[in-house]
Amino acid sequence: MLFSNKKKANVYTVAFYNVENLFDVYDNPSTHDEDFLPTSQKKWTPKRYANKIRKLGYAISKVGKKHSGKLPSIVGLAEVENKSVIIDLIDSKHLKNTNYNFVHFDSPDERGIDVALLYDTTKFTELRSKTYKIDLKNEFGGVDYTRDILLVSGLFNDEKVHFIVNHWPSRRSGKDETEEKRLITSRKVSKIIEEINKREQNPKIIIMGDFNDDPSSKSLKSLLERHDLFNPMETLLSFTRGSLNHKFNWNLFDQILFTTNFFEYEKGRHRFYHANIFDDIFLTQFKGKYKGNPFRTFVGRKYKGGFSDHFPVYIHLKKH
Repeated sequence: MLFSNKKKANVYTVAFYNVENLFDVYDNPSTHDEDFLPTSQKKWTPKRYANKIRKLGYAISKVGKKHSGKLPSIVGLAEVENKSVIIDLIDSKHLKNTNYNFVHFDSPDERGIDVALLYDTTKFTELRSKTYKIDLKNEFGGVDYTRDILLVSGLFNDEKVHFIVNHWPSRRSGKDETEEKRLITSRKVSKIIEEINKREQNPKIIIMGDFNDDPSSKSLKSLLERHDLFNPMETLLSFTRGSLNHKFNWNLFDQILFTTNFFEYEKGRHRFYHANIFDDIFLTQFKGKYKGNPFRTFVGRKYKGGFSDHFPVYIHLKKH
């Protein structure tokens, strides 16, 4: 059911989007970005980069808009290379007339991909931001560099809210083999929540990210139990739906969790209303054996010209 314009006025979208390898076309000698250069086998040219930027901007402009009547107020991002790609994104065709600003810090990830937070400056005022490093070891006992966790605290429509943006270690070496890394990262998020709780009474916290785990995974379940969080994404994963598809199996690695005080009704405060996967047909592969899957930029080294291998996810909050 769609709201009337009057009812839409107090509905706000908080989204998360893994934008899949949003690299610029320039070589960064301190990271492994060699696959995304004009001279690479992928031929990552300025034209292809501009196409991806434009498409991602269009996708972001549509997330949650049917119910809220406006662009997302908050968008967590994963797999952005640096500040310049975020600036290009918010200056792109479908976002350039908006009021987006962003928070981004370079992290030690070997490929040079980071998380970031976009926010509408008319809805959110940043008060404090900080990153947290994850101490992981590789199979040889050396440092395993991964994405930092980003904490951004501020006033969301004059109510203080904390956003924790994540991109947890991948399953590339195997789900079970890498599980401990995600459990370590989960415990780090737990410490961040404890830090906030020490400073504030009953704080409102939203945890979003690509967790590389499903809602039923130990890393997410333990986080929920430790802090009385709610995960509205638990009911969205099915055999026919998720935020990414691997070998014809759906996963929901992209999730938005929050403290249960978002269920409390209080005038002037935000209350949880709705959660969903943004999988509109324009974001999907439209034919062939992968029909319905996310429309990707590349499959291997083959250029497809799509958006990302992940769908965005979002929640709606109503301010009373």
